[in-house]
Amino acid sequence: MDKEQHELYEYARRRIKQKKRLYFHFVLLILGSLFLFLSAKIFNIWPDNSWNIWIITIWIFIFILHFIKVFITDRFMNKNWEREQIDRLVTLQQNKIKQLESQITDENPT
Repeated sequence: MDKEQHELYEYARRRIKQKKRLYFHFVLLILGSLFLFLSAKIFNIWPDNSWNIWIITIWIFIFILHFIKVFITDRFMNKNWEREQIDRLVTLQQNKIKQLESQITDENPT
């Protein structure tokens, strides 16, 4: 297996692991929210039962951040994106160097 295939395999493995963790987080969120909601209704521990809603809301917000990281940030800003940005910047620098060299040779045709 050459280096490029190995990198593709490792990237795919990391993405699957990220998605697996996200799905696990989702199932945990659903079960945990259900448990918090039912325990607040059944046991009626606090006179004000909004504490479970606050916990569930914060947990949903954390899940949304996790979802954004997996499906938006990491999807578009991965190793390929990094490599493309580096290649683009290197090309820009090389073009500037060539432009400066041509200006120097045009000014001093010795």
